[in-house]
Amino acid sequence: MKTLAKWTVDDYHRMIEAGILDNRCVELLEGEILEMRPEGPLNKYYEQELADYLHACLSGKALIREAAPITLANSEPEPDIAIVKLPRENYRTRHPGVDDIFWVIEVSDSTLTKDLDIKLKMYAAAGIQEYWIIDVKNKLLIVLRSPQNDDYLFRQDMSQGNIQPLVFANINVSVDKLFA
Repeated sequence: MKTLAKWTVDDYHRMIEAGILDNRCVELLEGEILEMRPEGPLNKYYEQELADYLHACLSGKALIREAAPITLANSEPEPDIAIVKLPRENYRTRHPGVDDIFWVIEVSDSTLTKDLDIKLKMYAAAGIQEYWIIDVKNKLLIVLRSPQNDDYLFRQDMSQGNIQPLVFANINVSVDKLFA
């Protein structure tokens, strides 16, 4: 019987520093280094539109990080968008960790299964309080909240209306505008 060796975040960082992963588009998920799929134009379009929208909504309240690493216990994923605490200088020598993250968003064009399985379990197990999945093919916002173990207790699927992020209850995000 073969056993898969798992990598730590420190191992992963040492590989990056040594240049072992140069020219590779990868992320560390649950101790495994996985190739990331190239983003198609539809995915990138929605990611950029959402980031621009959130910049306008959350200016001065949070930092919007696009396709940049966050550090979890045994993972270093690169969510399409991570909304994290200010100031930006906190991340000069490290990536945001769980205590820095307000919520994460994945834009799903061809990755919906992975986002609803591997990433959902990983984010919930890490204790990320809110996780959104933008299902661009079905024009659906999936809102996940209240992590417990490796799942979320609350799920809401929205194709219209407004949603208030947990930590910014006075901010209304228009689901209609996300898919306009």
